[in-house]
Amino acid sequence: MINKRLVKNSYSRPLVSIITIVKNGQKYLDKTIKSVINQSYENIEYIIIDGNSTDNSRQIINKYKRYISFYKRQMDQNLWEAMNSGIKLAQGSIVAFINADDIYDKKAVDHAVKYLKKRNLDIIFGTVYKNVLKHGFYPNKAKYSFGFYTTHSVGTFYKKKIFEEIGLFNSKFLSADLDHYLRIIFSKKYRGISSKKNEYFGFFRPGGFSSKIKYRDHLKDLNKIRINNKQNKLFVYSIYVYKVIKNFRKFLFNKH
Repeated sequence: MINKRLVKNSYSRPLVSIITIVKNGQKYLDKTIKSVINQSYENIEYIIIDGNSTDNSRQIINKYKRYISFYKRQMDQNLWEAMNSGIKLAQGSIVAFINADDIYDKKAVDHAVKYLKKRNLDIIFGTVYKNVLKHGFYPNKAKYSFGFYTTHSVGTFYKKKIFEEIGLFNSKFLSADLDHYLRIIFSKKYRGISSKKNEYFGFFRPGGFSSKIKYRDHLKDLNKIRINNKQNKLFVYSIYVYKVIKNFRKFLFNKH
């Protein structure tokens, strides 16, 4: 369980800043918070950014206020601005995000710290579950496919220096996390790895933010992300045409 007396950075016990963004998330928020505060790893700073929820989210958060390092209510333009606010508050050398409807396994942070204590590792993609077990990280695929990782935010832990050196999430993109991953990979400055398959980090539910984006908007956004990362425009639009043909029904009915 989180022990706020331990909140400091050290090599042997690095401080892990976990950030939850919530807006009217009362349905699952209690379980999410419990999964953070009941981690077997104790040196955790927990940050919650609340987009001025009008449901019972605030009351749920207040139940656990003794475990929460920062709780901030604010109106952001979008999810990514809220996440950037959390990063700016974070004091830990390791940063992670858990959505207000996801759940960590009790040993998730322990698994992540074990990897990120190594000086030559900067980001870990842990095994997660959504309908099926998802595992793996294949950065060489990033040039032509966004299927280069099979985890989710609940399984991703970063060294904070990544955000300090290459910047925060670019909120002009619908899928700003994908843009950020490409910036990490294409910079060739950072090393990522997937956890062992049996090192389970957590569970995430379907129906998140990305599933609400119209399919055509999603494809256009991916084009902009690749071009923003200096990929050849002809190559990028070739991928676009391939996606349209492969997923023509999605494109026709504009459903993700």
